[in-house]
Formats: sequence, C-alpha cells, structure tokens
Amino acid sequence: QVQLVESGGGLVQPGGSLRLSCAASGTLFSFYVMGWYRQPPGKQRELVATVVSGGTTTYADSVKGRFTITRDNTKKMVYLQMNSLKPEDTAVYYCNARRGGAASWGQGTQVTVSS
Repeated sequence: QVQLVESGGGLVQPGGSLRLSCAASGTLFSFYVMGWYRQPPGKQRELVATVVSGGTTTYADSVKGRFTITRDNTKKMVYLQMNSLKPEDTAVYYCNARRGGAASWGQGTQVTVSS
C-alpha cells in the first residue's frame, strides 16, 4: 500500500494556473493507477483525471484541455497542472492510488478560484 501527501493548493484568480503535487511512499508505485479527485463545497467527490504507469491518461469532460496529469515513477510523484482555472474548479483536491480492489487517499489540498 502507498501513502500519499498532496501539496500545491491555494488561492488563485480566475484564468490563473496552479500545479498540484502528490508524493507517494511505499513499494510498487509503478503498478498503481494514480488519479486526482476533487470535492467541491457541498458536493460529492468526483474524478478529475487518471494516469497509468505507461502514461495513458483520462480526464473528466469539465477539465479536458485545461488540466494535465503526469507521473514520475522514479520519483514516485504525480502532478496535476491546472490552467485556465474557473471558480467552479474550487474544491479540495485528493490524490488517489488504486491497484486491484485497494485504494489509498491523501489528506487533500484546498484549491480556491476567486477574484
């Protein structure tokens, strides 16, 4: 199992950018499907993006063309580059690691998009 720690959240104006980072510890990192989820205020947690070891990615329709997920297996890191941010992107963002039927979560990092 992996342990995850997110960083990089904060307050940004609409149209701005942020880069979230997720540091993983544990073994077999490259075997995990890594993802970013978010939970807007008063709403359920939702999938933002995923990346598998070989680099194939998936995105929620709401972030396609604006967000980019990447991973570095040697450093055990996952990143979420967020551009053209909108107020509706405001949420707590969580890093997720999934392998088989097991999943691990980070503690979350707050992203607030507001003028």
